[in-house]
Amino acid sequence: MSAAVQGTRGAGSSAHPGAAGGRPGAGAGIRITDLHLAFRGPTTTLDVLDGVSFEVAPREVLALIGPNGSGKSTLLRVAAGLLRPDRGQVTIDGQPVDGPDSRLALVFQEPRLLPWRSAEENVRFPMELAGWPPARQAARAAELLGMVGLRDFAATRPAHLSGGMRQRLAIARALALEPSVLLLDEPFSALDALTRERFNVELLRLWERTGTTIVLVTHSITEAVFVADRVAVLSPRPGHVVGIVPVELPRPRSPAQLDSAIVSRAAAAIRAQLVDTTDDQITLREAMAPSGPGSGAAWIRETAAEAGTAAWFDPFGHEAD
Repeated sequence: MSAAVQGTRGAGSSAHPGAAGGRPGAGAGIRITDLHLAFRGPTTTLDVLDGVSFEVAPREVLALIGPNGSGKSTLLRVAAGLLRPDRGQVTIDGQPVDGPDSRLALVFQEPRLLPWRSAEENVRFPMELAGWPPARQAARAAELLGMVGLRDFAATRPAHLSGGMRQRLAIARALALEPSVLLLDEPFSALDALTRERFNVELLRLWERTGTTIVLVTHSITEAVFVADRVAVLSPRPGHVVGIVPVELPRPRSPAQLDSAIVSRAAAAIRAQLVDTTDDQITLREAMAPSGPGSGAAWIRETAAEAGTAAWFDPFGHEAD
């Protein structure tokens, strides 16, 4: 294993670049310990997760990457308390996650907004369920809509928003109750490459303002390197962590940094892990991509829109793999 790769199956790492002090916000640490999960049908059983373990430091951004069917989306649902594992545990700041938990927010590939509600009303919805007073709801919704650049569209329904605007609205709604951990399941996979690049920059700006811990599932190596402090690589199904690659790219980040040697080294380490574990076509195309200086910015424009496809069974929608 390359020296640039930290962590093995069943192990996490405590050296987190994203854990450095001085960040704003209330991001919490999350620990995933020995997760096992199988989907059981009438005649067959499909093992999906097999001993997944890693830690995410408070206010860190960790990317999850792996072949189709490796259980990335399933892992996020377990972390969010939507699926119960057969074995293992998820904790936030040492407290177990035993079901849906307001400390975590999950953003799906599809925005899943309420079409009969305006943008403001969609953001207010979780606050209504939590019993917040109307004045507090209005103030928080205005703050979040401004944060994601949708203040002028507060009265607009989702059908009249672009795809990118709907996804920003979904992120604003996810942040409504001020979660400590934000789980993102390929939130920009449906966007074109240039828009996706811009949204990655916007996501980092949002993270700088909120300080929320982020776990991001992606199929794009370049996106993972650009956004994350570390990248966890999953094996083919049943998924487990085969390596954790640190990204030493300084913050704040800009697309111009994609041409740096730091990005090339991190991307090469991730590709090595993926080529060793899968023949998935998306992964192989990325593995054969140029990795030297001058290639990063062009590569994100050509491949960042690559999206994962659903595999086997998804109890919650079309985006699971």
